[in-house]
Amino acid sequence: MKATSQTIQQIERALRKVAAKYPEGKEDMALTDIHLQAKADSGELLAFNDDDEELTRCVVEQWMGYQDEDFYDAVMPVLRQCISGMKDVWEKVSILRPYSFVLVDEDKETVNDLYLVDDDTMIVDGELLKGLDEDLDDFLKKLLAE
Repeated sequence: MKATSQTIQQIERALRKVAAKYPEGKEDMALTDIHLQAKADSGELLAFNDDDEELTRCVVEQWMGYQDEDFYDAVMPVLRQCISGMKDVWEKVSILRPYSFVLVDEDKETVNDLYLVDDDTMIVDGELLKGLDEDLDDFLKKLLAE
């Protein structure tokens, strides 16, 4: 799915509302992740903190009634693009690092980590560590064989 400019604007507006909940310079910094829940049937995008408190919601018209089974695969790059495009905003929010943006399903189970910020380290794509398990298994086998 190619996101329209209206879709990008709707998502960014919702993300700015999330950032407004954690204004810069706040004394008691929050210890939380941001959970984003996208719904294909209604087109809703909801944001929650770790305590399942709703931070904001919006309707992304382009997502309404999306019928294909690859919905999460289709929205992940769009969400990543919007989040990473607002990097300057995320550097200023009063959330203790490390924190992350996580895409969750209807049952609030993690679908994918979208964006992780830890001081100087930023992981934007979950593909970064793809194949790590296999590499570690191979290393262990070689180590034990010697």
